[in-house]
Amino acid sequence: MANDELAKRIEAAKRAVTAQTALLHAEFGRTESRWKNDGTRVTAIDIAISENIFRELSEQFPDDQFFSEELTESEAAIPVQAIFSWVLDPIDGTNNFALGIPHCAISLALCEHGEPIYGVVYDLSRRILMHGGPGFGMHDGERLVSVLNLAPNRESIVGFHRPFDPAWLPATQSVLAQFKIRGLGSATLHLAYVAAGLFDGCVDFNVKIWDLAAAIPLVRAAGGEVTFLNGEQLPMRMFDLKMGRIVYIAGGPIVAARLRELVQS
Repeated sequence: MANDELAKRIEAAKRAVTAQTALLHAEFGRTESRWKNDGTRVTAIDIAISENIFRELSEQFPDDQFFSEELTESEAAIPVQAIFSWVLDPIDGTNNFALGIPHCAISLALCEHGEPIYGVVYDLSRRILMHGGPGFGMHDGERLVSVLNLAPNRESIVGFHRPFDPAWLPATQSVLAQFKIRGLGSATLHLAYVAAGLFDGCVDFNVKIWDLAAAIPLVRAAGGEVTFLNGEQLPMRMFDLKMGRIVYIAGGPIVAARLRELVQS
């Protein structure tokens, strides 16, 4: 029964995300936006995608919990109590989306007892649905893929986001000195691109759990590692809009070990 319930949710997740891709493309670079109190940008399309996806899923799975950065009304942390829960970032990379820069994604995670076990990520720039989880493989569109696991070299690419806390700046210098850097403006895509074998690794100092939840199972399914450097984040026991920033590294085992060494030295 558990496997059947999981399979139903996986198929529903892929359908729900795919159903919103036309809206995402139609409003790309056209919709108005506003700045929230926390300094992040939001558009009406973020809200619409959240509402549409959660409406479709909640009708099928009424006992599940649903968490979105854009729909959560309570300022208080919400306990994760259901067996299955969902974490949605309707547009990861809203700045890019509003400005007409194509690096943005719909990011939906299915969690079991607070642990992300399957992720669905729609990459607007490549028009590809990425999805997978441990035991299911990592699918980049129609391709079954795995992480890169090569010794770091001068061509190795790492997704990177400048640290908010200046205390982490010395750690970033070592990463910048060794790797080619890509900053796409979407934490979800940085991590998903590691899973797809497009990036060797990634480092981030500024993210929240909704930025990562869908891409974590992708990386793990593809044979990669995700390591939190400022406290374990999973399983998710509370959904908290006021949570602190997450610091993490990810990559194939070889690059992940090197990034961990550089950032923690």
